Amino acid sequence: MVQRTKNITWSGGFAVALLTAAAIAGAACDTRDASAESAGSSTATAESRAAQVERGRYLVTVNVCNDCHTPLKMGPNGPEPDMSRMLSGHPEQYTITEAAAPPSGQWQNGFTMAPTMTAFSGPWGVSFTANLTPDQNTGLGIWTEDMFITALRTGKHFGVSRPILPPMPWQYFGKMTDDDLKAIFAYLRTIKPISNHVPDPIPPASTTH
Repeated sequence: MVQRTKNITWSGGFAVALLTAAAIAGAACDTRDASAESAGSSTATAESRAAQVERGRYLVTVNVCNDCHTPLKMGPNGPEPDMSRMLSGHPEQYTITEAAAPPSGQWQNGFTMAPTMTAFSGPWGVSFTANLTPDQNTGLGIWTEDMFITALRTGKHFGVSRPILPPMPWQYFGKMTDDDLKAIFAYLRTIKPISNHVPDPIPPASTTH
């Protein structure tokens, strides 16, 4: 009887040990599965984000945003975008204090542009192209995605304030899908931030009668 009791006790202990080992192994598998799932999810998110940014880069390029928001410099073949100041808007060092004289004759209803292609004078006064880099103080650094989309949908700076002036074609950008506008914003958040304080628009000169 004593020997049988010892055998039963040993058998029971062995069974408990097996169950404990199985539980530990199962928990380890669950942890590995969860880690693998988390890693897979993170990879998928990163790939989706990269695709969105690349889409935004494409849209900014084909919509020629650099033509106005990147200052021109003189190159060997004439004016060319100064990519060291890519999308930083009208250079703050280039001071403009008043509107240009109105064109005459065939050009009466046109507008005049600065040599940098970043300032425009017309019936609305003088407008300056914005700093689209993610600089916190002078660019889009404090903008949210919703603010950016609302601005292009409504033609209002920050989405709520003054009108976005010509020649910025916000009416056409505003017809883009939410996904495309989000892609543009995502790309603009990745470019080099440049500190460049673009001046406020100059209103048209008042006329006297």
